Amino acid sequence: MAVRVLVVDDSGFFRRRLSEILAGDPNIMVVGTATNGREGVDQVMALKPDVVTMDYEMPFMDGITAVRHIMQKCPTPVLMFSSLTHEGARVTLDALDAGAVDYLPKNFEDISRHPESVKRLLCEKIHTIARSNRRLSSPNTIPMPTPAAPVQRPATRSPSAAAPVAPVASSAPPRRKAYKLLAIGTSTGGPVALQRVLTQLSANFPTPIVLVQHMPAAFTKAFAERLDKLCKISVKEAEDGDQLRPGLALLAPGGKQMMIDARGTVKILPGDERLNYKPCVDITFGSAAKVYADRVLAVVLTGMGADGREGARLLKQGGSQVWAQDEASCVIYGMPMAVVKANLADAVYSLDDMGRHITEACM
Repeated sequence: MAVRVLVVDDSGFFRRRLSEILAGDPNIMVVGTATNGREGVDQVMALKPDVVTMDYEMPFMDGITAVRHIMQKCPTPVLMFSSLTHEGARVTLDALDAGAVDYLPKNFEDISRHPESVKRLLCEKIHTIARSNRRLSSPNTIPMPTPAAPVQRPATRSPSAAAPVAPVASSAPPRRKAYKLLAIGTSTGGPVALQRVLTQLSANFPTPIVLVQHMPAAFTKAFAERLDKLCKISVKEAEDGDQLRPGLALLAPGGKQMMIDARGTVKILPGDERLNYKPCVDITFGSAAKVYADRVLAVVLTGMGADGREGARLLKQGGSQVWAQDEASCVIYGMPMAVVKANLADAVYSLDDMGRHITEACM
């Protein structure tokens, strides 16, 4: 059956262009359009689409408020459109917190100059998030977190008001080890997943952390700043020459690659056009395997594709531990599935248990 899509945008040009692009895929059907968030919520209730595309800046009700209403009334996968600016990144992260599954830059120039590549990317996103776990009728639905208030280190963070996901007992409790590095890789669904995991770590967490999230260059700085405000550990966008140290998480900058050398120094390199992902989990995991051998705890969280699998293979060959997020708590069970199917996962944990198990293994 075709994926049924509702397009919500106050720009008549963008609604028409988006509808035309989606209509070019025989497996996608645009079932309706809306000109503002309020109308979008009403259309979701009436049409029950499989996916909603949502703009942020609209009259009467903005996109983030609309996403919150949709998640409360009729949970449906939402793809947000946003500008490639610091403010656009902040808004996108708010939308993901509100329940949106993924996002795309709203770039009219790209639509005009590269229509085929835009169509391919957009349709791929639509098909992928249509299969996501963000749906009321699915037993795997992930409850949406409410926006968390910033914490003062090292004060204890208040628990989320969201109902917890039922734990999946996929693996035994971890054994404690003197890890030299905690490396986490993720993609679609990753911003919320990383927030849930990292906010569970204490201010005196003893292991240096590197984070690889598939994200545009304009977004990673805003995302690092957001995590830094929410977490007891420190979080910053990685810069060339940064030193790994306990209690600090370094986020790979968008559009580039992050590696680690034998001195525990972070190297930021230009994004290689031959690689699909910039940053790439495999690149960071591979460099960690070369430097730290069996002293890395690697975690692969929600995301589409298989980035991280080959890096995990190198880590396993060196004797390091590799964990994967379980299917039930993933927004997209792609990257963790690739690791599990390759028999590279030493443990599989639900998202809500991951932070606790990381603490047990490292403290």
